[in-house]
Amino acid sequence: MQRWSRTAFGSLLIPGGILLLIAIVLANTNWLTLPLPALSFLYYSTLIGGILLAWRFHSSRVFFALLVLFLAREASGTFLRELSPGMLGWAGLRALAILVPLNLFLIAQMPERGFTVPGTASLGLFLVVQIMVLTVISQSTSGSLSPHVHHLPATVSLPDYALIAILLSGAILLGRSLITRKPADNALLWSLAAFFLALHYSGMPRTSTLYSIAGALILATAVIENSYLLAYHDELTSLPSRRAFNDALLRLPETYSVAVVDIDHFKRFNDTYGHDIGDQVLRLVATNLAQVTGGGEAYRCGGEEFTILFPGKTMPEVLDHLEQLRETIESSEFRMRGVDRRHVPRGPDRRSAGSKPSAKKVRRPSLRDRVAVTVSMGVASGTRSEARPEVILQRADKALYRAKANGRNRIETAAAARQPSRAKAAGIA
Repeated sequence: MQRWSRTAFGSLLIPGGILLLIAIVLANTNWLTLPLPALSFLYYSTLIGGILLAWRFHSSRVFFALLVLFLAREASGTFLRELSPGMLGWAGLRALAILVPLNLFLIAQMPERGFTVPGTASLGLFLVVQIMVLTVISQSTSGSLSPHVHHLPATVSLPDYALIAILLSGAILLGRSLITRKPADNALLWSLAAFFLALHYSGMPRTSTLYSIAGALILATAVIENSYLLAYHDELTSLPSRRAFNDALLRLPETYSVAVVDIDHFKRFNDTYGHDIGDQVLRLVATNLAQVTGGGEAYRCGGEEFTILFPGKTMPEVLDHLEQLRETIESSEFRMRGVDRRHVPRGPDRRSAGSKPSAKKVRRPSLRDRVAVTVSMGVASGTRSEARPEVILQRADKALYRAKANGRNRIETAAAARQPSRAKAAGIA
């Protein structure tokens, strides 16, 4: 739990929280000396760059969030140009303080489906309606204001109901960010904070523009962060992927241990219950592997095979942690949920069937079905001066094969066969 908390806290602050903190520091010091035109140019460059990134990587949520912040900034500028107390300009700013949090909340609930009509039409229509309302307010403001120049306050005080809307939306986005730990959810939270600061300091154009730059930059970096996660993390299990594992091999210390983990009888899960159930099993095992103790880091290297690296650890130091992990997975109760819509097996079975559907049917699971999930492990340790990491990994693979040959649901070491520890006949496991 402690490790999960550190990971969740880190994903919450980086990079959105750090970028906003930098903007706050710059806004309250004399370090940033750029004039307003240069800041405006930087804002529009960041905005356009973020929109192009979102479009290129099919990130509709970031695209709409940037669009919302852009429209809000343009509208606030219109309301502020000839603002005086009691006029409709104040109504426009208050409307923005409610509409922007509402829009960011709705964007957070959108499934990421790219720029398809069903996925974006409703939110696009909602934005059009809002633009029409704000246009009416803007025209009414311009027609009713006095042409006399007046002093604009440095900060804009929002009514309680607007602050409540911002805080409520922020709390929901915070909870979602902690649960999903996805870059887009993180960016929506910090961009909302940046919008609030930009609106609050509307009377100080340089400061307001600086916070607008931070909001756009936070959303743009979310696209880059998400691309990194797709490259280095497995989307199904959220564990680091083979590419991350290969990079970790380059940074190993002199002494290390590696464990290769394989789900027992996984192919039978897929053939009997379908691939949706197989995916649920993979997620269950991955969740437990992510909690491995002893300083280990789990990776999904392909299919049902996982690898755990223990930098700086010898084999005797990791065996107890792995045994505890094996027992935790064995004792985890797995109840099947849902029905696999596919009745034709994927992978080699499907290819061998040619163009005709396979006669093999996938069993529709009942919610009462409970199955045991177990894993087999092979462990090896070594030093960089003794052998290359690839050689140590091959030794762990051989130990894994021996664990499966000796009954599964057990751990074998590369040095010698380990005594069986309550290996069970798992049926489908």
